[in-house]
Amino acid sequence: MEEKDIQQLHAHIIRLLDGKRLKEGLEAMHKLAAGTTGQGIGNAIEEIETTYQYMLQYMKQDCADPERQNLYNKLLADAYTWADKAQRTRLTPISTRLYFDKLRFSQLKPFRTLGELQLEMEAYTENMGLSGLLDNGNGTPNDEISKRHEQAYSDMFHRIWLAGIWDCQEEEEAHKLLSSLLVPVQDLSLFASALTLSLMEIFDSRKLLLLLDCCQHTAEEVRQRATIGAAIIIFLHDKRISAYPALSARIRLLNEDPAFAKNLNTIQIQLWRSRETKKIDKKMREEIIPEMLRNANNITKAKLDLDEDEIPEDINPEWEDWMEKSGMNDKLMEINELQMEGADIYMSTFSQLKTYPFFRDISNWFYPFDAQHSAVAHAIRKQGKRSHSLLGHILQSGIFCNSDKYSFALTIAQIPEEQQKMMEAQFEAQNEANNETSAFEKMEAHSRRPDTISNQYIQDLYRFFKVHPRKKEFHDIFEEPLNLAATQTLKGAFSHAESKLNLAEYLFSKGYTAEALAFYQDIIRNNEGNDAEIFQKAGYCLQQNKDYRNAIEAYWQADSRKPGNSWTLRHLAACHKQLKQYDEALSYYKKVEQIMPDNLNTLFQIGYCLTETKHYEEALAYFFKIEYGNPQSAKAQRAVAWCSFAAGKPEQALKYYEKAISNSPQMQDYLNAGHVHWSMGHAGKAAENYAKAAKLSPSMDDFITLFNKDEEILKEAGIPQEEIPLMRDLIRYMAKQS
Repeated sequence: MEEKDIQQLHAHIIRLLDGKRLKEGLEAMHKLAAGTTGQGIGNAIEEIETTYQYMLQYMKQDCADPERQNLYNKLLADAYTWADKAQRTRLTPISTRLYFDKLRFSQLKPFRTLGELQLEMEAYTENMGLSGLLDNGNGTPNDEISKRHEQAYSDMFHRIWLAGIWDCQEEEEAHKLLSSLLVPVQDLSLFASALTLSLMEIFDSRKLLLLLDCCQHTAEEVRQRATIGAAIIIFLHDKRISAYPALSARIRLLNEDPAFAKNLNTIQIQLWRSRETKKIDKKMREEIIPEMLRNANNITKAKLDLDEDEIPEDINPEWEDWMEKSGMNDKLMEINELQMEGADIYMSTFSQLKTYPFFRDISNWFYPFDAQHSAVAHAIRKQGKRSHSLLGHILQSGIFCNSDKYSFALTIAQIPEEQQKMMEAQFEAQNEANNETSAFEKMEAHSRRPDTISNQYIQDLYRFFKVHPRKKEFHDIFEEPLNLAATQTLKGAFSHAESKLNLAEYLFSKGYTAEALAFYQDIIRNNEGNDAEIFQKAGYCLQQNKDYRNAIEAYWQADSRKPGNSWTLRHLAACHKQLKQYDEALSYYKKVEQIMPDNLNTLFQIGYCLTETKHYEEALAYFFKIEYGNPQSAKAQRAVAWCSFAAGKPEQALKYYEKAISNSPQMQDYLNAGHVHWSMGHAGKAAENYAKAAKLSPSMDDFITLFNKDEEILKEAGIPQEEIPLMRDLIRYMAKQS
């Protein structure tokens, strides 16, 4: 069986088990276990099957069994476990994925145990402190200590990432490492990331329980990473978790913690915000950055436009004029607003800077930024001698995620020292001029906020899953909807009305109306929000998703709570219009007219509804009013023309169609003008207009389709039915001749 077949069969088994179809799942598992001799997998599956059959027989005999559900959950959990083990066993010798490459290598050269690695990491801080006393100034002792530590955290990451399902001893070693007060926080943060990636490869309730322990760690960095990781794993394995009662109970307990629920709410929005990164990246690459580069020469020229004899110190006001006219102010403001919102605006910049050797070690994609890291310490030490280091300020701020900070530091290290000094001088001069010290202090304080830490980590994850050279070999979580509130396991953390409204408002603001609707409806269903705005937004979401009948109901509820609101009335009218309920639409548009008597769009909609209900004379009055208010409106001219034709006033209709054609003729103008000429007995003129309309159509067939749709209108205008097919053929002949 090839790798693809193994993965597909395993996915099929998981779907069966998720659907509580245990018997079918076990049957499929026998196929997956074939060829895993010596691993005990086949025997384990048979044991599950035998126990399950006994349980069912016991149920058949109508015997009460209070432990039946617990036993079923255990059998289901065991089935999941052995299905995962069978897949891993089958793929290990044949898969070309990076994960299995590393796994095979680790089997030949095993990593140190977590206990041994813990001792190495605990010694790091003490060794660094001691080396500071002995350092001769060239940094060598620190570099050696750092490299030993870096090897230790890399081994720790790989040992956890590549681990199968833990036994009790491995779990105990991991618990000891997590509870150590001497292991650096950066290492424990990486520990949480390693658990997350390992769980993405193979589910392990022990690892997930430990990750949940990390969610309550005293260090903010560890806590945020663990919460994000646990949320992702729970989302991916939501249905499976119910088979593990202890795990389910633990998560329910966390859901009831207000601090955890609030944090998860923030993380949910940040995960959804990552959806915008592709759009932002595209906008940055195709619009904002090229525009700024195009205008770079202009601003330089403006700055050099000085008097030859005297260089005054005042700022040229033309610079600001140029910035405004060129749109640069808008672009810069847009970037600033995105950054303030927490959007990932640097993806396009830093995705190109992940080719350094540093990133060849997968653990470095997740290691929190550390100024002592041997890959960047040299560059930082050089700049640290200068008081207001550009690099130092940036790396201590919350501007970049950890991965991008490493990219930035590694890039700065490549710049010649003289150029670095020039950059520093400009930076310091700007700081002194603008008194930026307090601004940087605020940025550094911002970087320590929980929501900043979580947002940066999500961006780290995004970089890895989107940019890593072998990214296609990983399950890209950012291609998932990541709706945590929709999971059975985590929905308790989003049960408060305020939380649901917060999520709904974010989704609504970004145009995800179908997802926002689910939250609004839940709020309404549970009587947690009863004001008109909730119903207005629910109605709008329904309308955007073309559910006009339910949208009308929601808008009606909004109108009953806040009568006479023009926005609600207009949308009620529009929904009725979409359902071709023109009388109902007309009644609402008339109410809007009372509130906004001079609104041309409302007047047009009233005229349209009157036309559809065949009140042509009344409709004409509205269309003439629109034309009077906007004489150059082609839309008004066409409306008057068509309504005049329908009202039996062909001369008036022809006059207005000729106006429209003389300005900016459309295919529909020639088609309708043809109808008017034909109704007046001018078949030749009609055919000429039809031929012009056909030329403007994508094809003759498209034109004939439109022509045929107006057959009833032509008959009402007095055209004999038997002449209609003759005209169609005449148009085809004329098209060939032209």
